[in-house]
Amino acid sequence: MNVSRLPVCPDCLATIEPIQGPVCSICGERVLSSYALCDDDGLRRCPVCRRAERPFERAVAYGSYDGALRELVHLLKYNGVRPAAGSMGRMLAEPVSVLEPEFGQTPVLVVPVPLYSRKRSARGFNQAELIALAALKGIAQRERLELASHILLRTRETHSQIGLTSHQRRENLRGAFKVSRPQQVTGREVLLVDDVYTTGTTATECARVLRRAGADKVWVATVARTLKLASKNEGLKSLEFQGLNDEPELAETSDGNHLETFETLSH
Repeated sequence: MNVSRLPVCPDCLATIEPIQGPVCSICGERVLSSYALCDDDGLRRCPVCRRAERPFERAVAYGSYDGALRELVHLLKYNGVRPAAGSMGRMLAEPVSVLEPEFGQTPVLVVPVPLYSRKRSARGFNQAELIALAALKGIAQRERLELASHILLRTRETHSQIGLTSHQRRENLRGAFKVSRPQQVTGREVLLVDDVYTTGTTATECARVLRRAGADKVWVATVARTLKLASKNEGLKSLEFQGLNDEPELAETSDGNHLETFETLSH
């Protein structure tokens, strides 16, 4: 990997490795040994994905969002070091290649998670789009993927998701995305691309909007992913945290705290 234009030493970059160990086949979260076995359909599911149907088929990522990979993301996103997009694009090409056998015959639309116009103007670029462009260069069957940067739009400015509660995260993104040309996504498969998958709230909302606009299937690919250790005790709290509960009604727990109920997601 040619990283000579990056202000990062080769030794640090060498520490960036693909995610290891058993992960959920649907969302990419780590799973305990009790969930490491695959279901009858050949897929391994974490407790959350066993309880709720997500609006995307699968979410894959190259590495864990920590250490040198986190720094690389920040170099691009906050310091404008564009060569970092090339390195991250080459990383992203690996998990995308894993998804390729599952794609249909029609070329898949590659849709970067959009920035609001004001933020894009201030930053000068959309990091997800730069990463997607770089990834496409490293994919062998490039003809099976079609970049569609302006199909999904962010219609309003949103606050940073950092520090927000699950309810605040969903409210922050509710109505923030729209499909500009629904006729182009109707019946098509979409590969949603972003730099980082944290709680899954953004990916879930974007996928939901794309499915409602007529997309047949939505896949998610990110360079990095925040990894937690999925356990049997995650239950509804994890559903709430990852933005899978869409109804405003709350049920109270025995300690008086609010805990959301969940329902199977529809598109």
